[in-house]
Amino acid sequence: HTSEVVIKGPNLMLGYRDNRRANVEAFKNGWFRTGDQGMLSARGYLTLTGRLKELINRGGEKISPLEVDAVLLRHPSVAEAVTFGTPDDKYGEAVCAAVVIKGEASPEDLRRHCADHLASFKVPDRVFISDSLPRTATGKVQRRHIASTFAVED
Repeated sequence: HTSEVVIKGPNLMLGYRDNRRANVEAFKNGWFRTGDQGMLSARGYLTLTGRLKELINRGGEKISPLEVDAVLLRHPSVAEAVTFGTPDDKYGEAVCAAVVIKGEASPEDLRRHCADHLASFKVPDRVFISDSLPRTATGKVQRRHIASTFAVED
């Protein structure tokens, strides 16, 4: 069962300085809302499954882009993968992915691979194949940059 990750303790900050609105949004009954989604194992280990703001809402179904990334990365021809949501008139958001391949694979091959390992509503509607993924100045791939780069392509 995945849920929002909240934390509390003596080592936690007391709040944001001079930002009442941020404090109201970030704290609930003394618990800090991290913005992460995760799940606890039976042994009490926390596994982070994604960022709440990055979840794709396709027709009311919440899809973790990290889950789709992991399936794409299991394909032997995929070197890098980033899944993201794009606006969709029918479902609110569509599932899309951008990949860098290291072998032979078509977008349809990758969609079929996803269909073998994911529920149908999680399978990317579109897969973009690229030579590289856009990165920030620090070399990080950010989903919002990926979405704005690839969502405009046809």
